[in-house]
Parts: sequence; C-alpha cells; structure tokens
Amino acid sequence: MENRYPSTHEAFSRMSPGMHQILKLLDGGDRRSIGRANEVVACVLKDPALIDVLFSGLLLDNPLIRMRSADVLEKVTLIHPEYLLPYRELLLGTLAGIEQPEVRWHVAPMLVRIPLSEREQMAVVEILMSYMHAPSSIVKTFAMQALLDLGVQYEPLRELVLDAIREQLLDATPAMKSRGRKLLKRAESTGPATRR
Repeated sequence: MENRYPSTHEAFSRMSPGMHQILKLLDGGDRRSIGRANEVVACVLKDPALIDVLFSGLLLDNPLIRMRSADVLEKVTLIHPEYLLPYRELLLGTLAGIEQPEVRWHVAPMLVRIPLSEREQMAVVEILMSYMHAPSSIVKTFAMQALLDLGVQYEPLRELVLDAIREQLLDATPAMKSRGRKLLKRAESTGPATRR
C-alpha cells in the first residue's frame, strides 16, 4: 500500500509559512488515521517544550492537526500529567468547548489529570456530562470513564457521578449500557478513595 504521508524531509520542505514542523508532521491522510502522531509523541517526550506547539495545533482551523495534536497530548500527559498545568485554563475553557469528536475523546481524560479546585471539579462534571449527550459513542464512553475517574479522585463527587452515569444509561444504546455497567461495577467494587 502506498504511503499517504510525506517523509520527514518532505513534510519540513512543504511546511506552510508560520506552521511549526511538528504540526506539519500531523497533517495529511484522513480522520480515520492517527497519521504520524506516535512519531510526534516520541519527539515531545524528548523535548517537552513542544507541548506549547501542540496546544497551538488544537486551535488551528484544521481538523486533522487538531485531532492529532489532541491524540499526542493525551498520550504524552498520560506519562507526564504535570505538563498540563500551565494550560489548565485553556483546557477547562476553550479546548473543552471544541465540538470535534476526535478532539473531545482525548480532552475528556486530560480534564481529570490536573488538580482541580471544588469549583473546577463541578465545571469538569458539567463538561463531561455535556459530552455524554454527544452523538459520538466514543466521546460518550471516554466521558463516562473520565467521570468515574473524577469520582475516584474526589470522594465527595463519587455518588454524584455514579448517579449521573446510571441515569444516562437508562436511554443508552445496548453497547453503551454494556460498557457502562462494566465501568460502574468496577467503580463500585473499588469503593471510595481520596485523591493521592
């Protein structure tokens, strides 16, 4: 099968004026593929200063670069959640409001990787509950998992998020109900836990 993605040299040589090399590597192909996102993950782990470039990629009017920037950020911050701290306001505001499904399912887990004040906890609950009403089943699943993670990290929210998910599952598809029951069973079996 022909490689639809340019080589690193080609990508750099065709880079649009003002566009960072890393973002150019995230372009090309279609929305069914992560493209060269994993290559960029390796670059960012070596040079964390590139995090800033990826956040700028999330704000571009290019759905491919947006979704792959989100993918890279989600993978990198799984290892280094502290990299999100300087961007907490952007994450809780503008980025959480992006409606593109491929961005939302990466933003959802990142929302619960940063320390949150009580006010921010409730804001994240509202954001994730709005994601639960999205058309995309993948967005709904990631939102549900993030809500449960939030309830584990912040014990006062535990029953609130469990009840919200139970209510949401009443009108869910069979596949979503099955996934939701598994997540709820796991959450209920672990019991309350306070944030580390």
